[in-house]
Amino acid sequence: MRYCLTLSYDGSPFCGYQIQPGSPSVQETVEAALSRLLGGSVAITGAGRTDTGVHASHYVAHFDLDGPLPFGQADFCYKLNAILPRQIVVHSVSEVADDFHARFDATKREYTYFLHRSKDPFVENYSWRCGYPVLDFDAMNRAALHLLGTHDFSAFEKTGGDNKTSICTVYEAFWAPYTPSHIQVMGYQGSSYWYFRIAANRFLRNMVRATVGTLIEIGRGKHSPDRILSLLESGTRSDAGESVPAHALFLSRVDY
Repeated sequence: MRYCLTLSYDGSPFCGYQIQPGSPSVQETVEAALSRLLGGSVAITGAGRTDTGVHASHYVAHFDLDGPLPFGQADFCYKLNAILPRQIVVHSVSEVADDFHARFDATKREYTYFLHRSKDPFVENYSWRCGYPVLDFDAMNRAALHLLGTHDFSAFEKTGGDNKTSICTVYEAFWAPYTPSHIQVMGYQGSSYWYFRIAANRFLRNMVRATVGTLIEIGRGKHSPDRILSLLESGTRSDAGESVPAHALFLSRVDY
């Protein structure tokens, strides 16, 4: 029988989602907790990779058992969360079709990148402090519109990747301001806060962080918004902007 897990994790202490020898990973940690709870070796398959330090507010994985769960779904999640470290929480478990695949059946993935403009100790661990004196978000949003549709994103892919194709279809890409909860509750007078949201059928390794870095260069006035078009048409990784830090990036949604 096949079961689907939904979970969230803080990627700070992990080398990423996927198991890597000698380094702690989300996959290895969840598998160890499941194996301990169920009394036998259990392997999980996730919706995709996240890099070192990247978080997930909504992640999906599946695993197989020879029979039904030994506990009700609520008890299962309670017991599993008691074993897992505080950086990982399982929200739900449900039985799915035997041919369901957490990775290959996903039709859309969404990432969110958080940015703040001056020092704020309450968001530093999960948002990038971008202190450039000028950052034109209108220009960045005009540039982001060029990302929409189906394109070759090799200019935004980490070199040395093993993807068979660099073609991706982007459904949405935009910058928007937001107000963190501590600002609302405490009345703290901080700087402006922004997030970048991008959704696509698939993502290449390092694609989101390279895209954000390129949009930042446009916001600083180093390039026009049309720079994105030239990168998509004939650009290389060295032509695009630098990758922004990983700690502000979240996998925020997976659709099936």
